[in-house]
Amino acid sequence: MVWFVRLLLNNFPMNMPKDPPNILLIVTDQQQAAGMSCAGNPDVNTPVLDNLAEQGVRFSNAYCTNPLCTPSRASMFTGRMPHEIDTMGNGRKINPNFRSLELGNLFKQAGYNCAYGGKWHVPELSITEEHGFEKICGFDDLRLPGACHEFLEKPRSNPFLLVACFDNPHNICEHGRSDPLPWGAIDSAPQNEWPNLPPNFKSGPFEPEMVTLFASNNPIIQRRLALSEEDWRFYRYGYFRLIEKVDQQIGQILTSLRTLNLEENTIVVFTSDHGEMAGSHELSNKMVLYEESIKVPFIIKTPQAQKPGRINDNLVSTGLDLMPTLCDFANIPAPDGLSGKSLAPFLLNEYPDNWRNQLVIQSQFVDQSYGITGRALIKDQYKYAVYSYGQNREQVFDLKKDPYEQVNLAKESRYSEILNNYRQTLYQWLVANKDLFCEHYSHPGQPILPNIPFSELELS
Repeated sequence: MVWFVRLLLNNFPMNMPKDPPNILLIVTDQQQAAGMSCAGNPDVNTPVLDNLAEQGVRFSNAYCTNPLCTPSRASMFTGRMPHEIDTMGNGRKINPNFRSLELGNLFKQAGYNCAYGGKWHVPELSITEEHGFEKICGFDDLRLPGACHEFLEKPRSNPFLLVACFDNPHNICEHGRSDPLPWGAIDSAPQNEWPNLPPNFKSGPFEPEMVTLFASNNPIIQRRLALSEEDWRFYRYGYFRLIEKVDQQIGQILTSLRTLNLEENTIVVFTSDHGEMAGSHELSNKMVLYEESIKVPFIIKTPQAQKPGRINDNLVSTGLDLMPTLCDFANIPAPDGLSGKSLAPFLLNEYPDNWRNQLVIQSQFVDQSYGITGRALIKDQYKYAVYSYGQNREQVFDLKKDPYEQVNLAKESRYSEILNNYRQTLYQWLVANKDLFCEHYSHPGQPILPNIPFSELELS
C-alpha cells in the first residue's frame, strides 16, 4: 500500500530506492518450521537460511492454510483459503474466476517481469504461462539455481518477481520408501550419527481414530507399522540431509543476487508449502494437524529492515498474508476480499494494534484407503483440532505448556469451557467463510462440529 512506501521514504530518505523493488520468492516443499538450525534444531545445519534470518526477520509462528501441496500453494498465489478457490486436494486447479487475481498475473499487469522456476503442483508439476509467469525452468532442483542466475543477469528496465520453488526436502517420501532420490542421493553415515528420536516420538493418549487409521492402513504414506525405532532415526537423518542439500542450492541463488549487484534493491522471502512429521507422533509426511505438519519456516529480508535478526512471534498465515505483503512491497493494490494482512510493518519493527489472534487451518486428503479431513483453530495459547469422524475426534493442546502436543485437554472436564469456546469460535468462522466442514446429508449448507446443534432454519 502507499502508506508503506511513504513510511519507508520518511525513514530512509537517502537509501530508499526510487524504483519499485525486485522480489525473490523462494519456496521449498515439505520443510517443517523446526527444519533450520536458526530455529534451534541441533540435527540440521542450514547456514544459508540462518544468514538470511540474521539479515531479515524470522516469523516463528507461521502456518500454512492446508498441509498438502496443491491447497497450500494455491493459497499462497491467491491469498485465499483453499475452499474459496476449489483446491481442497491435490490435482485441483485454481478456480479460473481468480485467474487475473493470481500473484503472477497481478504483478505482470503492474509492469513486473515475472518468472517462475521449479515445482508448481497446482496441479501441474511445472507452471504454465496462463498464471502470468515466464517459465525459466521446469520441475528440476538441479537446474533451478542456474536458471535463476540466467534470468537475473539479463538486462531489464522493469522490476522483477522471481519465484524459485524447490522440490526438496520432499524427497523424504522417496527416502522413506527406499526409492531412488530424483535430485541425487544423500551421503551415508553410521548409526551413531543419525538423529535421536524426537521428544514426542510416541503419540500421546487419545489420538484421533482418523489419524490412527490413516497411519496404520496407509503404509506407503505414513509407514507407522513398517519402521522400527532405528528406521525412524534413519528417516530423520535423511530428512535433515535433504534440507541441507536445498539450503546449499538456495545459497547459489542468493550468491547470484549478490554478485550481479541486485541485492540492494531486492526483497527476499523464504517459506515452505507445508511441514513434515519426521517421526513425531510416529508419523511421516503431512496432512495431519500437528504442529510439525502445519507450521512452516518464514523469513523476509528487505534492504531497509529495522533491527535485522529479529524473531517475530505474531500469528502468520503464509497462504493468506504472502499476497498482501508482496503487494504492499511493490505498491500494487491487493485484490478485494482478501482476509490476510501485510507483514511489511513488522520489517520496520512496527506492531499493528489490530493484528490477528487466531488462525484456521484446513486439511482434506482422501485416497483409496483412508483419508484425513479436519480443521484446526489456533487462538492465544491453545490449539483446537477436530476431525470428521471417529473416536477422540477432538483435541485441545496448550501450545505454551505442551509444545509437543502430548496431553489432549479435550478429555478433561476442567477444560470444558475452553473446549466449548473453541468449538463456537471455529463454528462461527466456518459459517462466516462458507466452509462446509463435515456437512451432513440431511442438513446441506451447514458445517458440523461436536455439541453444535443443527440450525433450526435447516430443519424447515
